[in-house]
Amino acid sequence: MAGAIASRMSFSSLKRKQPKTFTVRIVTMDAEMEFNCEMKWKGKDLFDLVCRTLGLRETWFFGLQYTIKDTVAWLKMDKKVLDHDVSKEEPVTFHFLAKFYPENAEEELVQEITQHLFFLQVKKQILDEKIYCPPEASVLLASYAVQAKYGDYDPSVHKRGFLAQEELLPKRVINLYQMTPEMWEERITAWYAEHRGRARDEAEMEYLKIAQDLEMYGVNYFAIRNKKGTELLLGVDALGLHIYDPENRLTPKISFPWNEIRNISYSDKEFTIKPLDKKIDVFKFNSSKLRVNKLILQLCIGNHDLFMRRRKADSLEVQQMKAQAREEKARKQMERQRLAREKQMREEAERTRDELERRLLQMKEEATMANEALMRSEETADLLAEKAQITEEEAKLLAQKAAEAEQEMQRIKATAIRTEEEKRLMEQKVLEAEVLALKMAEESERRAKEADQLKQDLQEAREAERRAKQKLLEIATKPTYPPMNPIPAPLPPDIPSFNIIGDSLSFDFKDTDMKRLSMEIEKEKVEYMEKSKHLQEQLNELKTEIEALKLKERETALDILHNENSDRGGSSSKHNTIKKSNPRQKTYLHLSPQSRLFPGILSVVMVLPSVILTHA
Repeated sequence: MAGAIASRMSFSSLKRKQPKTFTVRIVTMDAEMEFNCEMKWKGKDLFDLVCRTLGLRETWFFGLQYTIKDTVAWLKMDKKVLDHDVSKEEPVTFHFLAKFYPENAEEELVQEITQHLFFLQVKKQILDEKIYCPPEASVLLASYAVQAKYGDYDPSVHKRGFLAQEELLPKRVINLYQMTPEMWEERITAWYAEHRGRARDEAEMEYLKIAQDLEMYGVNYFAIRNKKGTELLLGVDALGLHIYDPENRLTPKISFPWNEIRNISYSDKEFTIKPLDKKIDVFKFNSSKLRVNKLILQLCIGNHDLFMRRRKADSLEVQQMKAQAREEKARKQMERQRLAREKQMREEAERTRDELERRLLQMKEEATMANEALMRSEETADLLAEKAQITEEEAKLLAQKAAEAEQEMQRIKATAIRTEEEKRLMEQKVLEAEVLALKMAEESERRAKEADQLKQDLQEAREAERRAKQKLLEIATKPTYPPMNPIPAPLPPDIPSFNIIGDSLSFDFKDTDMKRLSMEIEKEKVEYMEKSKHLQEQLNELKTEIEALKLKERETALDILHNENSDRGGSSSKHNTIKKSNPRQKTYLHLSPQSRLFPGILSVVMVLPSVILTHA
């Protein structure tokens, strides 16, 4: 009895110690995951678990998003998961998305997984038309997306129609032109073929480098009212705050860079932006929803923190990540070079094999023809020999008849003819016999000559038969050919060797390898400007080519605005607006070293004052 009670008490104690859990579903851009979370977990516990599962270290760009009554919200790190206004029905769903965007994707995004998640998110925003993209640029972006998915273009594999089921262009672009899917595919494929040799991560980064120069890239828009009650749009991005007309999301009316803002304060429903320059008026605005105000404040704080972080020396963690990324890039580049050499050697071996097979087939055909010629020569020789034998027998027969005629003539001459008539008749017969003998002699001579000619032809036929046999013998006695699959030549000594032991891959970098890699990188930088110029020319050619097929009546308001900006030389982008609104600033913005295809992201090169963000 006591044992049973103790057992029940132990079971109850164990049951109380087990933490209660709930199920969470995490949706990323290309996968879904489910986790069992403890009731006491805070947002940071769940977020860290997701990042560890993905192998993501650049966590400062991302967050867990959910929706409350058609309003977007982000999971707070210091608040319990279930204390948020989320559905209590399991599994609780969150979307793992990029919350903040980099100013320069190539310089700031280090990990390949980070680049891939940004690529998928930006691509979806462009296809869903949340980011406006000009038609010619959308074709170029589509070609990089195809390169990232399918690898190098191969005409034997990527045949006409292979992109029929792919969503690569915004519907707005497709509807704007009188072009069939085949015509779009032809133009995308033409650019896709030029990206040969780019790995998936390189193609995705090229996509981001072009997309980040689009006016709506990385901007979060919010409906606001100024103190006069005018309806406006607030744009928050990596560079600062921008005020837009509700009908024009491309060109801001005014911009406040983070380094020009002294203070952003929030009280109740009203925001106040105080510029550093006291001569510039304070800008006040408000939003109708409390949740939206909190979201604006979160984005302002997060973007400003990252803005200041970029202008400081990299932390030890970031330096380590960048060093690992450089080593990984160098390893991958040398691996691609090794694979390219092996592929080239394999192609050369296949060409050699094909050439040997072709020559072998040719020699087999020559041997067959020689055999046929030999057979024909033997048949001809047999026929000539038979004909010569018949002619020789005929000549003997004619000679025998000629001898008999001669004997008859001699017998007639010896016979005495008594009467004149008999003599005349006998003379006539003798004359006829002489004529007949002469004809017989001529015919015998002709037959003899013909027999000699036949003997000569027979001798020539036998000589041709001898030559054919000699040629066939030469073909049969030629030296054997090298093996069809030659042993690949050893790699040059300057290429590091890769030794695979079990499941580990070991490799050594030589100083010469790193120097050569550095020289190649510098060369790529020099060539990048020329390539960008080439791409710009291609974009202009495509734009001119499809302009005749455009349906003007289907142009959207953003299309019209973009065309007006282009006609003005692209001088009205949000980044140029920042420059115009701050004439005092001399060294704040400069063009990045990479050539840009569109007016776009500008790099900041000076250390800037911090912004005070307060919530009253």
